[in-house]
Amino acid sequence: MGLKRFIVNLAPSPLVKLFASPYVAGDSIQAAVDTAQKFWEERRICSTIDLLGEELESEEEVQYTVGVYERLIAALGRQEHATLSLKPTQLGSHCGTEYCQEIIGRIVAKAAEQEIKVTLDMEDHDYTDMTLDIFRALIKDHPTFGTVLQSRLFRTDGDIKSLKGLNARIRICIGIYNEPKEIALQSKPEMKKKMLQQIEVLFKEGHYPEIATHDEAVINEALNIAERLNMKKDQYEVQMLMGVPKQACQDKLIRNNILVRLYVPFAEKWKFAIAYCKRRLAANPAMAAYIFKNILHKTAGKK
Repeated sequence: MGLKRFIVNLAPSPLVKLFASPYVAGDSIQAAVDTAQKFWEERRICSTIDLLGEELESEEEVQYTVGVYERLIAALGRQEHATLSLKPTQLGSHCGTEYCQEIIGRIVAKAAEQEIKVTLDMEDHDYTDMTLDIFRALIKDHPTFGTVLQSRLFRTDGDIKSLKGLNARIRICIGIYNEPKEIALQSKPEMKKKMLQQIEVLFKEGHYPEIATHDEAVINEALNIAERLNMKKDQYEVQMLMGVPKQACQDKLIRNNILVRLYVPFAEKWKFAIAYCKRRLAANPAMAAYIFKNILHKTAGKK
């Protein structure tokens, strides 16, 4: 575990909630819907809305999650700016692929009634096969269904080949999970170089790459690849996380008629949001340092 992650893990939940607030839309469906609507109306930025939660292992929690997504779909209705993101470990993965697929399929079908696109998120490497198996099964009946590939994994080149002919929406990112050196790249520059290579392959294979990065050099090179391959601007998009200060870059892309989509997470129950928020804070060195100082201050104050 890195020092930043170790420091963030020391922080009590209320402190994490406070410092992570820029990365989370709020604690209700309405907060998420309003945030997405505001991004669209004020800046013409699209969203993908995600209910925070992972590694759920009870039927009650899974069905709660399904219910939230059904209410979210109803609240969004037919619109042009928001999609949904789902995670297998939030929707029955603990009971196996078949069960998880059935649960996710219900949500995807419900969303399709409102013409809302859905993306199946990729979690750590233990769930890669399950995620892609579910994706391949459901895209047959739901051609706008999308998924995610992570450039840091050695297997990703092969996974792209396995999706040949699907002409799918593929969010391509380096990945947030720390994976073992036996199965994944460890150097960020190497991950970004690999990501650019894979973006080119996705274009050539007829997919719709959703280029997920905050690195402006990577974005610019991806746009150069698109131009070199004569890709139209409606054949890809750029995705970023809500809360990361990249407004100037985003606005420039939008002025150039490139679709920008922000990841808009929310939580009704805060306990389900903690893991995501700690990952976000650990990725921010300044925030980790601030939390560390806060913890030292509180500790010293108790003496």
